[in-house]
Amino acid sequence: MQNMINSGDAAGWHGTTILCVRHGGSVAMAGDGQVSMGQTVVKGNARKVRRIGSGGTVLAGFAGATADAFTLLERLEAKLERFPGQLERACVELAKDWRTDRYLRRLEAMMAVADKERSFTLTGNGDVLEPEDGVIAIGSGGNYALAAARALIGLPDLTAEEIARRAMKIAAEICVYTNNNVIVEMIA
Repeated sequence: MQNMINSGDAAGWHGTTILCVRHGGSVAMAGDGQVSMGQTVVKGNARKVRRIGSGGTVLAGFAGATADAFTLLERLEAKLERFPGQLERACVELAKDWRTDRYLRRLEAMMAVADKERSFTLTGNGDVLEPEDGVIAIGSGGNYALAAARALIGLPDLTAEEIARRAMKIAAEICVYTNNNVIVEMIA
């Protein structure tokens, strides 16, 4: 997976932009709805952002192979059940499993997760990364959404949700694998 990420080969990440913005005491996680196979749009309204954990207190968004992402979501939910209210510990435990388990090592996906207190990016390399500026973006349009959100976060009077929606709109205008059918989940 590291080679795919570093090589710039977006083939494994087509059709996905996930953005998480922590701002003004709120968290917004947004995901576009486009799923592509090669140069063909297969679906335009996929739901790549979900509420998980007890009472839906954790937001999770995924990029990569769908079945792989769902496998990771299920594993993260199990970790959250084991370590309730401890998102960081659940993420670290998942990352350990992902890195050491032969089956999980083959999964090609990334996740962005957030609760009321913290946000993390999870990768198959064992990374559990917390952003310093409260913004996470993954997927083929992730860099566009990240740049837009960072530019917008300094504007006065914008909420986390408004920043996320505007940044996703910008990403969709640039990335051909991202559409404007955006789902946003919030934690206030």
